[in-house]
Amino acid sequence: MGLLEQCEELFKTSNLYEVLGVCKAASDSEIRRGNYKVSLQVHPDRAPGDELATTKFQVLGKVYAVLADKDQRAVYDEQGIVDEESDTLDQDRNWEEHWRRLFPKITLQDILDFEKQYKGSDEEVEDLKRLYLQHEGDMDLIMESALCCTSEDEPRVKDILQKAIDAEEVPAYKAFTHESAKKKSNRKRKAEKERKEAEEMQKEMGLNSEDSLVAMIQQRQKSKENGFNSLISDLEAKYCKKPAAGKKGKKK
Repeated sequence: MGLLEQCEELFKTSNLYEVLGVCKAASDSEIRRGNYKVSLQVHPDRAPGDELATTKFQVLGKVYAVLADKDQRAVYDEQGIVDEESDTLDQDRNWEEHWRRLFPKITLQDILDFEKQYKGSDEEVEDLKRLYLQHEGDMDLIMESALCCTSEDEPRVKDILQKAIDAEEVPAYKAFTHESAKKKSNRKRKAEKERKEAEEMQKEMGLNSEDSLVAMIQQRQKSKENGFNSLISDLEAKYCKKPAAGKKGKKK
């Protein structure tokens, strides 16, 4: 399966820019920022209950690799295709190591700090409105795609979107305004199941709240801190580095 098909299957869009949540005219800086934001959401450590997290993370790495390469991006922009044989998409590349090279200083605490600053910010509101439009009001897909959100954030997310609807900033999709009680119940039941699975994993591994990444994520998920301005620009300036010039894609 090619990269575009993988994006459609995992991210519900074959548009590489949409995967990163940026526009086609995005600058290199905006693309790095978009990659960083989405990577926090799909990183295997960030989503221990998602069986597809590792695959999503690998595909995300490829998406960024294409858009960060001047020649590859030009081909994609002009023809809408990706050179699957390019060294840029080397199947044997360790995408975790590649991510660490891009963001070498980012730690779990950085992620936790970012989330605290992101929640309640203007940037989060804009991201949620974008997801609302992309998924036409489907709360299942919105909650799966929203950055830094757990089931406990759902009332807050709904309130943000309802205010946007009332202000006529987004259309009133029926999927959102008339969501069935059964759909809401199924989403709540799924979230509870994932929470229990994470707790069982923690017990099986004998991890505690001091050294367990899972425990720290759970602790963070219980937090409802918000109201801060976005920290993403500061994080980008502090941590994001332009990748070293790599090999150009192979000519077909």
